[in-house]
Amino acid sequence: MRLVIARCSVDYVGRLTAHLPLATRLLLVKADGSVSVHADDRAYKPLMWMSPPCTLQVQDDVWTLTAKGEQLVISLDEVLSDTSHDLGTDPGLQKDGVEKHLQELLADRCDVLGAGWTLVRREYPTDIGPVDLLCRDATGAHVLVEIKRHAEIDGVEQLSRYLQRVSTVLGDVKGVLAAQTFKPQAKVLAADRGITCVQLDYDALRGLESSTPTLF
Repeated sequence: MRLVIARCSVDYVGRLTAHLPLATRLLLVKADGSVSVHADDRAYKPLMWMSPPCTLQVQDDVWTLTAKGEQLVISLDEVLSDTSHDLGTDPGLQKDGVEKHLQELLADRCDVLGAGWTLVRREYPTDIGPVDLLCRDATGAHVLVEIKRHAEIDGVEQLSRYLQRVSTVLGDVKGVLAAQTFKPQAKVLAADRGITCVQLDYDALRGLESSTPTLF
C-alpha cells in the first residue's frame, strides 16, 4: 500500500465531469490497483476513486488512471509525504455474533428458550433447506427454532414454510423465531401465524451475564 500526502487537484471524466481544486489530500494506492483520494473528513469515504481493473500512468507530476472509458487525472503540486507499506495477506473479517455462532450457543443452551427444553438436532433437514434447531419443550412437543441476528418479515415467512413441511413428518410442531432484534412488522406477523418470538441476549448466551430472553 502506498500513502501519499500532497497538494493536488483532481479531475474526473466519464459518465460526468468533476473537479477537485488544489488542496492537501491523502492519495491511497492499494495493491489491488485501486486509487482513492481522501480529505481529512467524510470518515472512510473518498472524494474520488478509481476501482480496478485500471491502468495508472505517471508522467512528471501527473497521475492518469484509465478504466472502461473513465479517466481520473491527479495533478500533484507538492508532495508532503510518500510512504509504502507491505500489509501482507489479510486473514479476513471475523464476525462476532453472526447467526452461525448464535446457533451454536443456543444449541448448547436451548433451555434458555424454556425450562426443560432439549435439543434434538441442529440443521434439521427439509426439502427447502435446513432448520436451525429442532428441539423438544418440557411437554415433549417438537419445536422448530429459526435464528436471526435481526428478524424481519422474511424470517417469519421462512419459518412458516419450514413448519408446513415438517408438520407432514412430525405432526403438530411449534415455531420459535429467535433473534437479537425484531422489526415490529415481524412480531405482528409472527403472532398472527402462532409463532413465538424470543429476543436473545448475546452476552448472556456467552455466559458474560445472567438474564432471561424476552418473549413476545
